[in-house]
Amino acid sequence: MDAAINEKVNSWLNGNYDEATKNEIKKIASENPQELAESFYRSLEFGTGGLRGIMGVGTNRMNKYTVGMATQGYANYLKQQFPNEEIRVAIAHDCRNNSRFFAETTANVFAANGIKVFLFESLRPTPELSFTIRLKKCQGGVVCTASHNPKEYNGYKAYWNDGGQLVPPHDKNVIKEVEKIASVDEVKWSGGEANITIVGSEIDAQYINMVKGLSVYPEVIKQQHDLKIVYTSIHGSGIKLVPDVLKEFGFDNVNIVMEQAEPNGNFPTVVYPNPEEAEAMSIGLKKAKELDADILLGTDPDADRVGIGMKDRQGNWVLMNGNQTAVLAFNYMIEARKVKGLAQPNDMVVKTIVTTDMINEIARQSNINCYDVLTGFKWIAELIKEKEAKENYIVGGEESYGLMIGDKVRDKDAVSAVALLCEMVAYEKNKGRTLYDKLIDLYVQYGFYKERLISITKKGMDGQQQIAAMMETYRSNPPKEINGVAVAQLLDYEKLEGKNLQTGETWKITLPKSNVLQFILADGSKISARPSGTEPKIKFYFSVNTKLANAADFEATEKTLDAKIDGIIKDMKL
Repeated sequence: MDAAINEKVNSWLNGNYDEATKNEIKKIASENPQELAESFYRSLEFGTGGLRGIMGVGTNRMNKYTVGMATQGYANYLKQQFPNEEIRVAIAHDCRNNSRFFAETTANVFAANGIKVFLFESLRPTPELSFTIRLKKCQGGVVCTASHNPKEYNGYKAYWNDGGQLVPPHDKNVIKEVEKIASVDEVKWSGGEANITIVGSEIDAQYINMVKGLSVYPEVIKQQHDLKIVYTSIHGSGIKLVPDVLKEFGFDNVNIVMEQAEPNGNFPTVVYPNPEEAEAMSIGLKKAKELDADILLGTDPDADRVGIGMKDRQGNWVLMNGNQTAVLAFNYMIEARKVKGLAQPNDMVVKTIVTTDMINEIARQSNINCYDVLTGFKWIAELIKEKEAKENYIVGGEESYGLMIGDKVRDKDAVSAVALLCEMVAYEKNKGRTLYDKLIDLYVQYGFYKERLISITKKGMDGQQQIAAMMETYRSNPPKEINGVAVAQLLDYEKLEGKNLQTGETWKITLPKSNVLQFILADGSKISARPSGTEPKIKFYFSVNTKLANAADFEATEKTLDAKIDGIIKDMKL
């Protein structure tokens, strides 16, 4: 181990840390020195989602000390930003192991710094935390969750006073304040317990009432109240609110997947507790088939992502990807509001740069502004704040199974998304159709867009370096063609520059910097490369499109588009 790592290890062994932590460090040192190096070689950083890491001892792990020091830094920053004000924060947590402990640790540190804390009595969905920040007029908030990561992980998402996650300059400034905390002795661990207020059902009621207000066709739900819904919370916090919201909407045939209903941080029935993974939805899918359900829905541990399943035209159950779900939700909110006379001339929708451009086309033909922002709902929240009083936000979303309907919550919200998706199924069923039929109709109307995602993990200390090298190669030496099609444009979101590779013309991209590259091909295909901010992982997003003359050609056209994506992946050697 190098000297810098040794120094950090010794500072923990000789510092003001509890004995259990010191004993664990000694144990790992004797049994697995490499793991000790991994645990101490760096400090956990705020990425796109705050702190996130494997739980354990060390500066590069989620534990009482890294959480406490992060909270002290955040508390110091809040006090700088809101001098002479009563500062209030809301704190929630999901089902993960240690989430309650981390939430209470966070609450105690804030409270010891003289900050008023609203701490939820037990686990709650992340979107309810965002809602509470706005409801209680808080300056900030924290939810302890690692979203859909494996069970070894936990995390800490920090929020600002608009209910959105931290964005520049606050995110970097909080990191600076956290980095100033050189020792655990600088953390105020206790002494402010009187500043903590426990909250629960009274906020649940207000949140549920808000979600109910998003319904566009309550009269259709009355006619389809017995819609056969299967729901799985995948051992997460969705179980706390989703069944209640569906009941409040008027659905009375909701079938819970009982094998996954109990909150459990070990996620005993799945490898990854993520509705993006077919395996996580498999038990729900089995139940949906048995019951001949109308729709299957699953939410991740902190209930901000939703995955759905439905029957295709042959009666086979299929899982929708995040882009398909987003297309259905965006179109419904635009179309239904128009039919109902609720549409405003200044309505707008927001999506991320790696989400299907089919949404842009739907918005364009509906004469609605569609904005593209960087990946992450904090950027959608920031745009809403920027456009407030000028434009009317309806819906936002991203391909990674996130939707945000209405502006009362400023983070992705699977609870409201579940309810509205069920309403969409009821609306189509009322017309003697399925939501799958509707999706194909949209492809005929707006063009058939097909997307795919691949995620490549590079583990260990050199994982990040391998990914950085891959990005540098693409950036300095972009391919001239991919799968036999010319690369027309290179969009570099780190240099904030777009370039026409045929003419050499360049233009400025007006978004914050982000390490993302996009290749736009001459036939309208798009490939995006994006390293994760929180894990040693790089994601490649593929989008291809063509015209769909009629619904009868759907299956054949889908095969053609799939083959095109296969060709791109093969050519890029991914």
